[in-house]
Amino acid sequence: FSSSESASNLKALFDFVRTSLTPAGTDSWKGPVLLVDDLSVLLSLGVTPVAVLDFIHYCRVAVCSQLKGNIVVLVHSNEDSEDEENELVVNSLCHHSDLILWVEGLATGFCKDVHGQIKIIRRVSLELTAEQDHVQIYQYKIQDKNVTFFARGLSAAVL
Repeated sequence: FSSSESASNLKALFDFVRTSLTPAGTDSWKGPVLLVDDLSVLLSLGVTPVAVLDFIHYCRVAVCSQLKGNIVVLVHSNEDSEDEENELVVNSLCHHSDLILWVEGLATGFCKDVHGQIKIIRRVSLELTAEQDHVQIYQYKIQDKNVTFFARGLSAAVL
């Protein structure tokens, strides 16, 4: 971690994460998962993008490499956003991710039967190769206790 005050606070958070996920004694974790609900909050608290990315890097090493687990991170992004720090974090996370779930509203605006779309991007390789990422796009409708997913153009309103 770098030597700023926000970085030292994130080091304490990382130490807590590592301690919490490390199995004690005879306990055995089978692929722990670290869920970070909203990484953007750290930026709004004044933590620098470099410190946030350092934190995620250390978590990735501890959880993915050492404990053979996974990390799931939520970040908010907006194409029209002028928040360069947030976009730096979003772009870096996308660059280092195996799987990206990009959820957004409809480009055409509000619709009663379709609330938005989810783009699932499976990174074929994190190396620079000629292989294309595998992209799937589905639309969705949020209901009272359920979410319905369907291929674009196949909502109940169209059929």
